[in-house]
Amino acid sequence: ERNSVTPEIGKEITYTDSGFSPSKINIKAGDIVVFKNKSPRSFWPASAIHPAHAVYDGTTLSEHCKNGAKTPFDACKEVAPGSEWSFKFDKTGAWNYHDHLSASYYGTVVVE
Repeated sequence: ERNSVTPEIGKEITYTDSGFSPSKINIKAGDIVVFKNKSPRSFWPASAIHPAHAVYDGTTLSEHCKNGAKTPFDACKEVAPGSEWSFKFDKTGAWNYHDHLSASYYGTVVVE
C-alpha cells in the first residue's frame, strides 16, 4: 500500500464517529503519523483543501492519486474500519487535513 508503513515510533491520530483525535498535533520533520480508523465506517485522510487535496504537495487529488506519487498527504482511497494509514511528514509548516468522505471532520499537523 502506498505510503503505508509500520513505524517503530510515530504519532497517532484516531478517527471515530466524533472525528479526529487529537485534532491538532505537533511533530518534527521526518516523523510518521499513523491515522487509525476506530470508526464503524471507512474514512479517507487527505490534505486540505476539500476536494482537491492540493495544499501539501501542490498537485490535485486527480493528479497525485492517478500517478501513484509517493509524496502526497492523501490516502487516495478509503481506509476501512479497523485499518490504518501512515504518512511521513518531510515538509515543515501547519498542514490541515480532513476526511474526504465526510469533510466536516478535520485537523492540523504542525511540522517543525
